[in-house]
Amino acid sequence: GGVQCGASREQWAAFSGRVAALRALLCGPRFQCLLVRPSSGGPPWPQERTLVAVKPDGVQRRLVGTVIQRFERRGFKLVGMKMLQAPESILAEHYRDLQRKPFYPALISYMSSGPVVAMVWEGPNVVHISRAMIGHTDSTEAAPGTIRGDFSVHISRNVIHASDSVDGAQREIELWFQSSELLNWADGGHHSSCYPA
Repeated sequence: GGVQCGASREQWAAFSGRVAALRALLCGPRFQCLLVRPSSGGPPWPQERTLVAVKPDGVQRRLVGTVIQRFERRGFKLVGMKMLQAPESILAEHYRDLQRKPFYPALISYMSSGPVVAMVWEGPNVVHISRAMIGHTDSTEAAPGTIRGDFSVHISRNVIHASDSVDGAQREIELWFQSSELLNWADGGHHSSCYPA
């Protein structure tokens, strides 16, 4: 068939060449490709889900919209979101691995001191990429351009949480959300339909 969207074969070839060059830059041997693959009849990339939570300091500093914008611009899909005053039962289970740490009581006190915005994001390799996006736990170590590097003021006020593994994400999502609160919705408007027929 012909080329859709009114582009000539030459225009399409030039565009394809630019895409290939961009893909080569973004998909070097040390990086997994971060481009969204068009629907080409092949198997889709496996979709992961992760829990991201804007902590009380992030909510109080009006950073929720900024966090959402960064994840949306990255191409991830929001499938669940709620604002809540986190009950101690959820926090105790969420931070169970830290219960013997000396800072644990202060952590639970802080996390229950104000509202939290919990979200579930979906996309290829979303767990690993989310961790890279939020940056190091300690704000003094977090790189500029990461959420913590740009907004965190102290290790105890580091704005955001994101699951650290696929298994951890599954456990945390089940802790913070009922399955009925997560939506599977078609992402049809996200991808351009201007591909060769």
